[in-house]
Amino acid sequence: MSSNDWLRNARGEWFVIAQAALMLAAVAAPKLDGRSISGAGITDAAGGLLCLVGLGFVALGSMALGRNLSPFPKPKDNGTLVESGIFSIVRHPIYSGFSLFAFGWSLVWNSIATLIAALVLLAFFDIKARREERWLEEKFAGYAAYKSRVKKLIPFVY
Repeated sequence: MSSNDWLRNARGEWFVIAQAALMLAAVAAPKLDGRSISGAGITDAAGGLLCLVGLGFVALGSMALGRNLSPFPKPKDNGTLVESGIFSIVRHPIYSGFSLFAFGWSLVWNSIATLIAALVLLAFFDIKARREERWLEEKFAGYAAYKSRVKKLIPFVY
């Protein structure tokens, strides 16, 4: 890959950089002026559960992709379309998982700033998924049918 490809965002390199920054913001966001989400212990339990479910989605998605796994949204040249396992309930389980983790962390950390960062991260993943899906539709004839059956980021919802 030439430096020109990187600058042109040929594989989605800029998405990877933005994703790393947003994920860091989500886990490192401070509490703002003492304002916080309800401090009840239930938020810790719910947040912890969301974090675990999110990490589960990331792990299952990563394992299901196997050699197809890449940080870049453009599919690998020798990649295959994965529709089974966790991919049968959500098209982008890794993005879903990181989003769930960020929302869970906002509850555990009890931070409005983290909640805002989680919302921004979810919106970013939606945008990144749109670009990735254009590449997937170009590469795989069956992607449009898969896309019509399975939700993008929130299982059974969106």
